[in-house]
Parts: sequence; C-alpha cells; structure tokens
Amino acid sequence: MNPSPTGPQPIPTAETAHYWRAALEGRLEIQYCRGCARHQFYPRHFCTRCLSDQLDWVQASGRGRIYTYTVCHVAPHPAFESRVPYAIGMIELDEGVRMLAGIVVSDVAYLTIGAPVQVCFESISDDIALPMFRLAGGEPPVTDGAGN
Repeated sequence: MNPSPTGPQPIPTAETAHYWRAALEGRLEIQYCRGCARHQFYPRHFCTRCLSDQLDWVQASGRGRIYTYTVCHVAPHPAFESRVPYAIGMIELDEGVRMLAGIVVSDVAYLTIGAPVQVCFESISDDIALPMFRLAGGEPPVTDGAGN
C-alpha cells in the first residue's frame, strides 16, 4: 500500500478515467479513431480530426522520442523539492501523438532532443500512477570528463 499522496495529483474525469486505470495497471493506453484511422491523445469524447465518436482505447507501444524538454530548477510545490533538477518533456510516441510527461534520468545532462525513450510508471497514490519516460537502452556510461 502506498502512502497518502503528499503532492498534487491528477483528478480523473469521465474522459480520462480509462487512461488512469490503465496507467495504474502499468499500461499506456491512448485513443484510436475508427473513423479516420488515427491515434489521439489526450482523451476526448470525439476525434479531433473527423469529429467521429467511434473511439477505441488501444495499448500504445510506450516507445517514442523526446520532442522537446525543459529542466525545472525550482520546485513548484514542496513535494517536488527533492527532485530538483528534474525534466519534463513533450514525448512523441511511435503512434504519432505527443504527450507531456516527466523524464526519469539520473543526470539531466544526458537528455537530448530526439533521444529514444520508453514509458515507465510512478505510483504516487493507491489510485494514481503517472506515465513517465526513461531513456531507452539506459543512460550513457559515466566518464571522468576526459572520455575515460
């Protein structure tokens, strides 16, 4: 059992409840429109391209690339103070959608635009797990600055 949340957490809505349930079970699910054969994120009641309501939930590969990112050096909430500096990025999934998520990395200097990433999940309460991303293939080896 996880402790009670000590920081802000998402509040599932009718549109997002399925997404959060899947994340809690360790799956990244996004919507797929049968009307125009396109994935979409974030969850909605209709397709933003063709306006169809024929949406299915599908499991995403969980793979993607860093489209852009920022490094936070100031904690916006006391719950994040121990993480500073930490990275948040716009991740472009292999399915073509982009999502904003935390990037789990031991040193933010390892991050680059275009780096391949893989989803992982961080449980923040008994009810919520956050999809996060880590560098695919692991982090680069640590060197002494001289390439050794």
